Formats: sequence, structure tokens, C-alpha cells
Amino acid sequence: MAVNISITLNPGLYLKDPQQSNLGRRIIKHSILLIEKLGFEQFNFKKLAENMKSTEASIYRYFENKHLLLLYLVSWYWEWLNYMIQIKTFNIEDPRKKLEIILHTFVSISEENPAIDYVNESALHRMVIAEGTKSYHTKGVDEENSKGFFLNYKEMVSTVSDVILEIDPEFPYPHALASNLFEMTNNHFYFSDHLPRLTDIDNKASQHEEVEKMLRFFVSKLLP
Repeated sequence: MAVNISITLNPGLYLKDPQQSNLGRRIIKHSILLIEKLGFEQFNFKKLAENMKSTEASIYRYFENKHLLLLYLVSWYWEWLNYMIQIKTFNIEDPRKKLEIILHTFVSISEENPAIDYVNESALHRMVIAEGTKSYHTKGVDEENSKGFFLNYKEMVSTVSDVILEIDPEFPYPHALASNLFEMTNNHFYFSDHLPRLTDIDNKASQHEEVEKMLRFFVSKLLP
């Protein structure tokens, strides 16, 4: 599904908007691929500069440190996911059908193509699954939250929680369910690949289908 998409992120995440220059877009492209390949702990700006045949100084003109770069990429993913959910559920009247679409989008988002050539959607999805929580499970989360750095995540969760309340206006935990469905999706992809005794998703050939089936099961029990 090719669409034109404009990603708007908190300007506090960057020193210079990387989406507005060729070098900045190359930083986005190569950092996704390199973090996904090396892991966040082993990733640094020196390796990124070598990988994209540039200089560390040029990268520091866009991002203050690698933590903010990671948070920028994860925020890009949250905004992209929210956008795709809204596009796919537009003009859908039945809220249960909307939630089915949302669950499918959680699982299959890596297959989408927002027509942005500097973002490898599959690699970004894998990176978020493996490294995404490191962007906000930090000692500085409260200060960063006060700066609005997680607004894209909150807006995505609000989109989903609104649909939950359409199904059951009396449901007491719409935001908790929305965030848990998203985190559950990524956690069980990760568990299936690396910590299989923590999940019941064990068929790699049908991993996406099994995760979506699991999500539907929990939703059916909580929103009968």
C-alpha cells in the first residue's frame, strides 16, 4: 500500500531536521540499518559515519547523541503506525472491524510502503522490536516526557483507545489495553525469535498469523 506520508516529530529530538536534506535522510537510512544489524549498545556515530562514508562531525550537526537518534527513529515508527491505522480505518463504521484492522496493522506494518525511499520499513520494524523500549526505559524518561518526546506514542495509543471505547464505552482501561496490545505484538515477535519459552508463538513460518490470532483472542475475552 503506497501512500505519501509526511512525518512530523518533536524538534527537540534533533538539532537539524534530517528529513530536510540529503545528508540527513542518509543518516536516517543508514542508522536504521546499522542499529538493526549491530544492536544499540554496539552502535555509535563513528561506526555510522564510516558506514555512510561521512564524518562524525556531520552527524553531530543533526543529533546531539545516539539516544536521541534512537528516539527519533522510534518516534518516526510510532507516527507512521498511527498514520497507517488512520488511513486503513477511515470510513469504517463498525468499531470491531476497526480494531481488527488495527491488530492486523500492528502485525503487518513492516509490509507497508509509505513511499519514503530512505526508510527500510522491514528493518525499522525489526529495530523497534529489538531496541525500541531502550528509547524510553531510561532514567531520563520523566524529563524527556515533560518535553513532549513521546507524544507520537501517546497519540497512537489514543487512536486505538478511542476505538476500544467505541466498542465498549464502559471499558475501564482503554489506554492500558491499547498500549498492551502494541507492546504485546512486539514482545512476542521478540520472544518467538530469541526467548521461545516466554511465548506460545512457536511457528516461525506463520509467526505473523499466530501473533495476530493471539491478539484477537485476548481482545475477544476483554471486549466480548
